[in-house]
Amino acid sequence: MQDAITNILNKYDLTGKYLDAFAMNELTSYFSQAFIRIKAIELINSQASKIVKEAAARLYEEQPELLRPGGNSYTTRRYAACLRDIGYYLRYASYAIIAGNTNILNERLLDGLRETYNSLNVPIGPTIRSIKILEEIIQGALKFDQSNDKLLVSEPFEYIANTLSEQNI
Repeated sequence: MQDAITNILNKYDLTGKYLDAFAMNELTSYFSQAFIRIKAIELINSQASKIVKEAAARLYEEQPELLRPGGNSYTTRRYAACLRDIGYYLRYASYAIIAGNTNILNERLLDGLRETYNSLNVPIGPTIRSIKILEEIIQGALKFDQSNDKLLVSEPFEYIANTLSEQNI
């Protein structure tokens, strides 16, 4: 997994260059956002189960057919798998927030998820909605002052949702 710092350093190392003004600006930007990154991660770490439960409750309130016979969350086993997956999205989004890099999402979550969802015929709409609900919950709990801070936390959730929605699942 590469974070923003490692990513910048590797680019310059591969070309055999010293860090220039552009690299220093990228590093300065990453470090200037450290407080909001840590604040978001503290929230996620301390309230992960509560966030997952709230996301599931909101999803099933909006789409109760998922819990009915024939729905993808019908049966205890499927319901538990859905909650587990919502927890995965939240955990990996938190990794991407602190790293300042969405590449981890491809490496650790999305590549395997595509294959799994294809083989199980999991509908993508409710999955994307659950990811958007997670984003809404985090945004609501943090109450940002600046839109840049909001974007910083939204980026991984948006990336997951957009990547999954672009796939023919």
